Amino acid sequence: MKRLAFLSAMGLLLLSGSAFGQDVRYNFDKNADFSKFKTYKWVALKEAPTVNDLVSKQIVDAIDAELATKGLTKVNDDSANLFVGYQVGIGQEKQFTSFNSDWGYGGGWYRGGWYGGAGGMSTTTGQTSTIYIGQLALDMYDSANKDLAWRGVASKTIDPKAKPEKQQKNLAKAVKKMLKNYPPTAK
Repeated sequence: MKRLAFLSAMGLLLLSGSAFGQDVRYNFDKNADFSKFKTYKWVALKEAPTVNDLVSKQIVDAIDAELATKGLTKVNDDSANLFVGYQVGIGQEKQFTSFNSDWGYGGGWYRGGWYGGAGGMSTTTGQTSTIYIGQLALDMYDSANKDLAWRGVASKTIDPKAKPEKQQKNLAKAVKKMLKNYPPTAK
């Protein structure tokens, strides 16, 4: 019985870990010369959804910190090699988690399996919760020709209900994962 409880607890932990993990993806222009990008300037993306000023500052600070580790320098004029902008999408979805105890006696391999089966008990319990899905998209444009050179997207990053410390930690983690492979290697 202890083994069943242990396995059940481990299964729930694995499910919850995968349900709440951040999903990060990126894409880039394979013809862009990323070695020439040394400076960047923040720009506002037209018609991009906005967040409040505090969250916006947290996003910019997290991205600035990570771009600095990549050797990029922020400038405030149009001499920048890259124009950088972000957009966010905040929504919510319902998650249903269920557990089936399915214990008792019964058929061989399966209930009603190779020698039939009868009896036993099975109880399924469930729980619903709301998950806030906050997506952050980071765009980098080559300033010379205004073409999109690199784009990264991180899901489950921005939670408007989270405490500020947790929000900043999630943003920093997501931006670090998003820019992990920046600059992309030329093939």
